[in-house]
Amino acid sequence: MNTDFYRIKRLPPYVIAEVNSMRHAARSAGEDIIDLGMGNPDRPPPQHVIDKLCEVAAKPDAHGYSQSKGIPGLRKAQANYYARRFGVELDPEREVVVTMGSKEGLASLATAITAPGDVVLAPNPSYPIHTFGFIIAGATIRSVPTTPDENYWRSLDKAMAFTVPRPSVLVVNYPSNPTAETVDLAFYERLVAWAQENQVWILSDLAYSELWFDGKPTPSIMQVKGAKDVAVEFTSMSKTYSMAGWRMGFAVGNQQLIAAMTRVKSYLDYGAFTPIQAAACAALNGPQDVVEENRLIYHKRRDVMVESFARAGWDIPPPPASMFAWAPLPPALAHMGSLEFSKELLTHAKVAVAPGVGYGEEGEGFVRIAMVENEQRLRQAARNIKRYLANKGVNAGAV
Repeated sequence: MNTDFYRIKRLPPYVIAEVNSMRHAARSAGEDIIDLGMGNPDRPPPQHVIDKLCEVAAKPDAHGYSQSKGIPGLRKAQANYYARRFGVELDPEREVVVTMGSKEGLASLATAITAPGDVVLAPNPSYPIHTFGFIIAGATIRSVPTTPDENYWRSLDKAMAFTVPRPSVLVVNYPSNPTAETVDLAFYERLVAWAQENQVWILSDLAYSELWFDGKPTPSIMQVKGAKDVAVEFTSMSKTYSMAGWRMGFAVGNQQLIAAMTRVKSYLDYGAFTPIQAAACAALNGPQDVVEENRLIYHKRRDVMVESFARAGWDIPPPPASMFAWAPLPPALAHMGSLEFSKELLTHAKVAVAPGVGYGEEGEGFVRIAMVENEQRLRQAARNIKRYLANKGVNAGAV
């Protein structure tokens, strides 16, 4: 019997899983591992959101199939969020669809709009779904940089001039996972104009919309005039409200893309559990102080991490947004490569990070550090790392 499945053949081994397996084995053996590898929020959701979940779940009629595209109240709540946060008006019926996290949304849209042989422009390094969602759907990926400088625009123009068939989709992700890079509204204005000129769809992943630092809120591509003609944007409640396991996200924007995605989803799922959708409404419509509170917590963690790791002998650029730091390997250990360095850090410093090569070949030489432990644990990680680096001959200051 043939087990050489077409789509499975297109998926390489998941590099990050190798470190995850080592972390699991170490913890199973009773070791205290400080896990900065997975972007899994350690904060609980707001209490009123949990209360709403329990309230609705207690109703006998709340346990049937829901609506694949999301209950009307939740789509309206997301439209209201865009209105107050970005000044963008959305039609909840035709320009908003609820997804089971932004990851599922991206995969569903890729399935809806991609034919085998299509070419998709995606960042490298990138969060895996930005490429593999389309690879699973049969597309070919042409990589573009993540850094939004002039080289980025030259790469886009070269891709359009020299790729056959011409690319039909461009994926962007700012604040970036894994690099934490950000863009301003002028970038999106230029991008929309470029997409209109080249007849390319834009898929914007804005999962970290509310984790911005230093007084610089992240913009939305939907703020640009004409964006709805060419773009769809994905957001998530995972980080904003610490609801990662609830799998609540949204896609908004171009009506044709939203309709295509909604149709595919109608064949694949019956929507999220209704009580979860009701609780998501409570999060979006209720008090928003938790959003600012989470942002300040991650901001403080960032500062503690950057300062304490620097004293340990590892200089890390402070990320301007997101819950991640994109850290170059210490120069004296750069020859190891990101995977081997991550393994050694786990084994000898008891600190788990994600190897940059797991996000694409351009991620080699970096690791992604998730700020998902409290300040005390981050300082402990720095002390552990200092001892490890000292054993490697890397000098450091006091931690």
